Amino acid sequence: MENISDGLKHRFHDPKMRQQYVELFNRVMQDSEVAKFLQDNSDVLSRSDIVKGFSKLYEFMTLKEEIKAGKKTYVPGYEPHLITSDHQIEVVYRPTKEYTQNQQENKLKKAIQQIGLPKSLINARIENYDLDGREEPLRAALQFIDGCSAYLLKHQNHFPKGLYLSGSLGVGKSYLLAATAIKLVEKGIETKYYHFPTFSGEMMNSIGENRTSQLINQVKNYPVVIFDDIGSTQITPWMRDNVLGIILEYRMSNELPTLFSSNLSIDELRDQYLTVSNKGDSEPLKAMRITERIRFLANEYQMVGPNRRNFQN
Repeated sequence: MENISDGLKHRFHDPKMRQQYVELFNRVMQDSEVAKFLQDNSDVLSRSDIVKGFSKLYEFMTLKEEIKAGKKTYVPGYEPHLITSDHQIEVVYRPTKEYTQNQQENKLKKAIQQIGLPKSLINARIENYDLDGREEPLRAALQFIDGCSAYLLKHQNHFPKGLYLSGSLGVGKSYLLAATAIKLVEKGIETKYYHFPTFSGEMMNSIGENRTSQLINQVKNYPVVIFDDIGSTQITPWMRDNVLGIILEYRMSNELPTLFSSNLSIDELRDQYLTVSNKGDSEPLKAMRITERIRFLANEYQMVGPNRRNFQN
């Protein structure tokens, strides 16, 4: 680079300024990344090209040093890279690994928030699930996650049946479903969680707001839907037949993965919850239609154990 720096001297009449420029030029040329870039591109960059592109080399080195020193730059989250374009030196800015990772984490965090989980379940993770006496439901959940990935992301034809988790209060049903939902979202599979009693109330309110069909269509078409705590509150014939029945029929016909949790077994759900209306009428055939759809969509797993509501999972 001595010949190049010598060629710069004629640009400055002031000897002091000329000397400062040459020293700066030499400092830039001695930067290890600049030197490697010039060596790698020695077949396309002439001495004249390097002199003309000195400002770009200086920009690259300066920004790189500022980033290394932890200073705030005018392009936060991006780092400079040297390239050649038609025998010219250019600087392009690309996201840093840290910036990309932060963006991915923020995107995932937002996606998890959109699942609709309550605050108590937002941190549920498969990795933290207590296995004590609950290996079979966990194994089924992991198989379901793998099956969904193959079915929805790789477009394989095998429909993954969901889970119907039954068991008494606090045995970890909701936690496992929430952890499953988060794992699906981490894989890029849109999943929606509904606390069924809350969902029922929202559907009743939607009648007066003229948005019932809109809400039903949303639930019908989500790639994966979770109905948590179904059977814990009384259901109206309208909610059973015109909402739940329509949603499950559509998801069954279109083989869309669906999961459930309940304090009741599927048989108990049919006989104790779906058969008797809030008016006291007995409608076993309508109840059976619902549970037949549930059995098509999900395999039942009974969960046992102590009430874990006072514990993490």
